[in-house]
This record gives sequence, C-alpha cells and structure tokens, in this order.
Amino acid sequence: MRLINVTGSHRELVTNQLKSTDATLVEVYSAGNTDVVFTSAPRHHEILITNKYRALQDKEIDTIRDFFLRRKINIKETKHDLIQTITTPNLIEISIPRHIQ
Repeated sequence: MRLINVTGSHRELVTNQLKSTDATLVEVYSAGNTDVVFTSAPRHHEILITNKYRALQDKEIDTIRDFFLRRKINIKETKHDLIQTITTPNLIEISIPRHIQ
C-alpha cells in the first residue's frame, strides 16, 4: 500500500479543519479508494481512515498507523498506552495523545 499526499486537492477541507479545530497541521493522503486525513494538534494526533466501497482490513489499518508513527509523529512525545481506536466497517479513527508539556 502506498500513501500519496493529496492535500493540495482538498484545500477547503484543510482550511475548514484549521479554522474550526485546534489543529495546527492537516494533511490528506490517498491509497486508491482509501482516504486518510492526518491531523496534528497541541495535545493529540488524529488519523482518520475511510473507504466508501468496502470494509477496511486490519492489515491496512496497521500499515497506515505505522506509516504515521514512523514519519509524522515524534514517538517520544506520545502516550502509547492511551492510543484509542474507534472502528466501524468503513471508518477508523485513531487518536494518539501527546505528552502535555
């Protein structure tokens, strides 16, 4: 699975997220029919994974989560024991709390 950054194609979504939430960074990625919105805020990171056409597979979810944990999130500033995942067939939300400084 290859995630492609398509943030530039979702300007309105990014602008609205930055205006209406505590987010400091919003990026949108695509892997075929699977879309991922990554949000970084002072107290947490959010990874939202969706696929309109089929249920998301555990392997996909793990791959995407690991991608962001390796490339976008400073592991030392996260609370791994408090990571929460909300799962529905076509929508996954992963919330990764940050250490409060």
